[in-house]
Amino acid sequence: MNNTFDSHPPLSRRLALSEVPPEGLDVDIRATPAECAALAQHNALPAVHSLQAELRARKRRGDGLEIEGELRASIRQTCVTTLEEFDSELIEPIQMRFAPPPDEAPRGRGRQEELTEISLDEDPPDPLIGGVVDLGAVVSEFFTLALDPYPRKPSANFVEPQPGDGAQAVSPFAALGRLKPRREA
Repeated sequence: MNNTFDSHPPLSRRLALSEVPPEGLDVDIRATPAECAALAQHNALPAVHSLQAELRARKRRGDGLEIEGELRASIRQTCVTTLEEFDSELIEPIQMRFAPPPDEAPRGRGRQEELTEISLDEDPPDPLIGGVVDLGAVVSEFFTLALDPYPRKPSANFVEPQPGDGAQAVSPFAALGRLKPRREA
């Protein structure tokens, strides 16, 4: 995933590959109130009440990293139908793979075997720059991608105006017609 944040993501938790033991590492991320406010501002939300991610980090083929888990958030959104704010819960699975970019990868036979195992059906791993992943930025991106771009309050119903309701329908071009000089025959 591309890092689309300015110089600092709203949530940051760096994890070095060297910190992950062979059996893997459980990582629990809980956003502070300031981080929740930054996430809300970054995503144009009235509020992020809470955000938590429970992740499992495992080494992948020696120099790579695999992250799996789930994020849960309690948020306040604005309904696109009524423009009223409402609270909702967000649950999103997280799964990502990281590998060093080709210029940082160790050379040799083992690396060549790894490259031939990549399937066309799966995304290539994201770059593992300097052996470090910012798990907070990963969680922030999954949070942003999981948001409904057109949130609706559960009880909100859009009622399409019916012809004949209220005023006479006016063509949007009626004003242009009044600007055109009339010719007299």
